[in-house]
Amino acid sequence: MELKFCQSCGMPLTPEILGTNADGSKNDEYCIYCYKDGAFTGDFNMEQMVEFCSQFVDEFNKNTGKNLTREEYKAELRKYFPTLKRWKSSDAELPHANSPIKQKLIEEVNALNIKDMPTIDNLFVLQGSFINQEYKINGNSVKLLDDNASYWGNQVEKQNAEGRCYGIACDERYILVSEYGKNGADAEIVVFKRR
Repeated sequence: MELKFCQSCGMPLTPEILGTNADGSKNDEYCIYCYKDGAFTGDFNMEQMVEFCSQFVDEFNKNTGKNLTREEYKAELRKYFPTLKRWKSSDAELPHANSPIKQKLIEEVNALNIKDMPTIDNLFVLQGSFINQEYKINGNSVKLLDDNASYWGNQVEKQNAEGRCYGIACDERYILVSEYGKNGADAEIVVFKRR
């Protein structure tokens, strides 16, 4: 069986991470992180996609046995991405419509008016296992997300707090905003609410 790669970010495509078309069917050209509900999840140009993907250099190195720096990985991506369908096609050929649920979630997150959280202008599709933080509740360690689900999310630096971030994870049912330090240390729930 031939291994296919996402025609936007280059990630190997497996059945569980295939993107979805507007009718909910699976799309065999793009991953769920790049393509959901018939549209790209982020309106990136190629250089912005290079920058976004370069944060996963450690995972790339682990899976390939390489030891690239972030800058070396960016150089590799700049050579590879022009071979992918998304970056070979003209803008007019690509579905850039934003998902209505994404826009609604951005509005709802910003309406929370969380102190020291900058205005959110974009959400990305993220795998639950990648963002599922552990929280201490009544002395117990608890995770609130499903590792196998995908969420609309983002991470932004907390204003006026060096090294602290806000993490956002949303789906059709819930909005979760948490605060944490480097590598998810000392994660605390800021807001967890049903939509």
